[in-house]
Amino acid sequence: MMTRSDVTLNSSDTDTALNGQTTQTVFMIEDIQNLLPHRYPFALVDRIIEYIPGQKAVGLKNVTINEPHFQGHFPGRPIMPGVLIVEAMAQVGGVVLKQLPDLKGSLFLFAGIDKCRFRRPVVPGDQLIMTAELLTVKQRRFGKMQARAEVDGKLACEGELMFSLVD
Repeated sequence: MMTRSDVTLNSSDTDTALNGQTTQTVFMIEDIQNLLPHRYPFALVDRIIEYIPGQKAVGLKNVTINEPHFQGHFPGRPIMPGVLIVEAMAQVGGVVLKQLPDLKGSLFLFAGIDKCRFRRPVVPGDQLIMTAELLTVKQRRFGKMQARAEVDGKLACEGELMFSLVD
């Protein structure tokens, strides 16, 4: 996995995977906005730092005090709401789903979460690293992913995310 100091590439940089397939390893914010419909204040992924088509994406979010939810969550002790951590993981998963060959251009909605656990708070100044790995796609309508979010290599949140294709 790449570290923050390794992320100096732009969206035109490519790597060749072991099977000879060329993959884009970094998506900048403009690339993410072309894939996902989310916009401020709900765009929660700043960059994709690792991407394996049809399998996995690793994204990062720089958590800053300027985000609107910190005004009330919590005054004097800002903590990123758990639902936003889960949403950020789901957006990383959306990067994988939006690029599946048979489903390009489709809109997936977050449909559920199982086995979700929060392990540590996420606070301003943290860099949240989120990994979403595709587990299954059923009937080209439902997807399931294993997701996790880490700060400084320590687990902050994990769970199984479900997605549903909207026609």
